[in-house]
Amino acid sequence: MNTIQQQTQVIEHDLEQLAQDTSTLIAATAGAVNDQVSEARQRLVGVLERGKEIYGLVRCKAYESTRAADLVVHENLYQVILLGVGAGAIIGYLFASRCKCSRQCNRE
Repeated sequence: MNTIQQQTQVIEHDLEQLAQDTSTLIAATAGAVNDQVSEARQRLVGVLERGKEIYGLVRCKAYESTRAADLVVHENLYQVILLGVGAGAIIGYLFASRCKCSRQCNRE
């Protein structure tokens, strides 16, 4: 498993834990009659719901973007390979010419 997947899982776990903790807090303060506590609970419920919606949208968008990139690579596999080989050749040529130049400069 690569680092991005691990980080994604950690963030996902943290968000789920935050949602659970928030739900627990909301349930624990359900019997409170204080106006400030009641207002805070209502705001917290609203924030939690919006957070869940945003998380779902971001997750869906990330999945769609990943799927689209995967399709582009599979549909244009040879172009992607040629692009990678070409970029590697150019970078290799630039490093090789730089090393050749530095050797010549050191001799003088």
